[in-house]
Amino acid sequence: MGTWQAIAAAVWIGTGLITGAWMARRGHDWRWTIVAVVLGPVFVPIALERVERTPRVAVSGADGEPAARTATHGPRILVGIDGSPESDRALDAALTLLGGEHGVVVLAEVVTYDDAEADDPDAVRAATRHVDRAASRAASAAVNVEVLAGPAGEALARYAVEADLDFVVVGRRGGGATSHLLGSVSDYLVHHSEIPVLVVEPRPSPPRGAPDPK
Repeated sequence: MGTWQAIAAAVWIGTGLITGAWMARRGHDWRWTIVAVVLGPVFVPIALERVERTPRVAVSGADGEPAARTATHGPRILVGIDGSPESDRALDAALTLLGGEHGVVVLAEVVTYDDAEADDPDAVRAATRHVDRAASRAASAAVNVEVLAGPAGEALARYAVEADLDFVVVGRRGGGATSHLLGSVSDYLVHHSEIPVLVVEPRPSPPRGAPDPK
C-alpha cells in the first residue's frame, strides 16, 4: 500500500471512529461505530440525520409521573439505577437521606435511543426489571420508576429538572450490563446538573483474608 493509500485509509477509518464515538456519546448504541468505520466519511450525513438531540422518557412505571410538589412533603430525589450493587448503595443512601419524611423517590435507568426503539427491546425490559426490583426495596417512600433514553448523565440531569426534583443520587461506578452509571456519568452530573448531586462511593474491598462486611 502506497503512502497516499495509507493516508486515505487512515482518514476513512478515523472519520468512522470519531463519528461512531460521537453517536455513542449522544446516547446511541456503540455498535454504530462498526457501521461508521465501514462507511467512513459517507456515514457522517447519516449520523447527523439519525442522532437524537434530546433525552426522553422511554417507559414510565404504572404510577406515571411523580406527584406535583404541592401534593408531596419532604425531599424529592432521583436515583440512578443500573442493577448493580453500586446503584443499590445509591438507593440506600437516598433512603437514609429521606429518613422518616414521606418524600418522592424516582428510580430511573437509562438505555440508548436505539434500545428504546428496538423491535425486541431486551435492554428496556432489563431496565424495567432493575427499577422494579429497586422499588420493592423502597416501599417506605412514594416511589416512581422510569426508563429514560439518551446519554445517561444528560438524561438524568434533564429529567431531574423537568420533574422538579431536589437532588440526584448516583453511584460512582456501575456494574450493570449496559455500564451506564460509570464514573463519566457521575462526573457529568457533578459538572452539569442544575440541582445538587450526591455521588455514592463503591464499597471498599476488604483486606485479603478478611470477611466482607455486609
